[in-house]
Amino acid sequence: MFTVGKELEGTLGRTGTIATPHGEIRTPAFIPVGTRATVKAVLPEQMADLGAQALLANAYHLYLQPGADIVDEAGGLGTFMNWPGPTFTDSGGFQVLSLGAGFQKTLSMDSHSVQPDDVIAEGKDRLATVDDDGVTFKSHLDGSMHRFTPEVSMQIQHQLGADIMFAFDELTTLMNSKGYQVESLARTQAWAERCLVEHRRLSAERAHRPPQALFGVVQGAQHEDLRRQAARGLVGLDHDGTGFDGFGVGGAIEKENLGTIVRWVCEELPADKPRHLLGISEPDDLFTAVENGCDTFDCVSPSRVARSSRVYAMAGRYNVMVAASRRDFGPIDPECDCYTCAHYSKAYLHHLFKTKEYVAATLCTIHNERFTVRLVDDMRSHLEAGTFREFRDDFLARFYA
Repeated sequence: MFTVGKELEGTLGRTGTIATPHGEIRTPAFIPVGTRATVKAVLPEQMADLGAQALLANAYHLYLQPGADIVDEAGGLGTFMNWPGPTFTDSGGFQVLSLGAGFQKTLSMDSHSVQPDDVIAEGKDRLATVDDDGVTFKSHLDGSMHRFTPEVSMQIQHQLGADIMFAFDELTTLMNSKGYQVESLARTQAWAERCLVEHRRLSAERAHRPPQALFGVVQGAQHEDLRRQAARGLVGLDHDGTGFDGFGVGGAIEKENLGTIVRWVCEELPADKPRHLLGISEPDDLFTAVENGCDTFDCVSPSRVARSSRVYAMAGRYNVMVAASRRDFGPIDPECDCYTCAHYSKAYLHHLFKTKEYVAATLCTIHNERFTVRLVDDMRSHLEAGTFREFRDDFLARFYA
């Protein structure tokens, strides 16, 4: 499934190729997120035009609406959304955190003041509870009660039909005590084994469908011993080549420790299998993750911030709604090759947001997704050329000047 290409001397960084039934993914690669089988405000054809190699959708949301059975009946996720390329689905594990504790962004979570293990975000209601068998949660759509177990997650993801799926895991917060992290890790390891068993059963039962790859998810928060233990545990589930096809690096991570934690994990994982870092898209984080061994990345941030008028440029991220944009007839970024920058000015985008026109989100999302996809593509090119470090230093100096 995965072929290693050029390696960056002195680091764990590398290029590679992931083979799927719907095409190859050249790595490193950024995988845009289409949570509900769509990247918000943008057509799948536009995502292909801007260079996306694959898209990721969310099992939890598609389970609730329209239902995994409907996606299955349509021929699978790619056919349903008119996307011909590779697809990913996450397991729903993130919703255990976001519903259970109310936290949405985990990368920058402050762990300096540890809270009790029933921590919940201020102003949020607990909508999910975890036990050793699975998770019971209340739908955010209509308040109905539902139950996810490792087996249910696998059944849903097989019906969705993505090329790459993730094992069901519990995502803890950095505010959980180490004692709870230990308990959670044991639970996630047990769930991973159950996912593999159910995945094998469903793969045999659904042999008429294209084969699907399953990635295990490494948790362990900020603790080196737990991260390494988790990675070794998942690798140890490989019996006669029937283990995980790749691995995801998940969990809440302090931004300043991202590279260290990714390195701990990747040092324990086999080099001949791909590694996906869940929920990362800021340029400095992408460079750090590539150098420390990750191959693919996904995040909703490029499209999410675009809908609130924030855009990326070589000189840094800014808000197109600022007064200076009102009479600026230049593009978002004169160095960008996207459709938006070729045809529209900051003044026009400023006008669209001011008048609350829907197309504002479309145009800025096209730009932000292209910027992020192209950045990781450029990392791959510079890895192959042996100039990655020079490219990194130049880019980061300009972007964060």
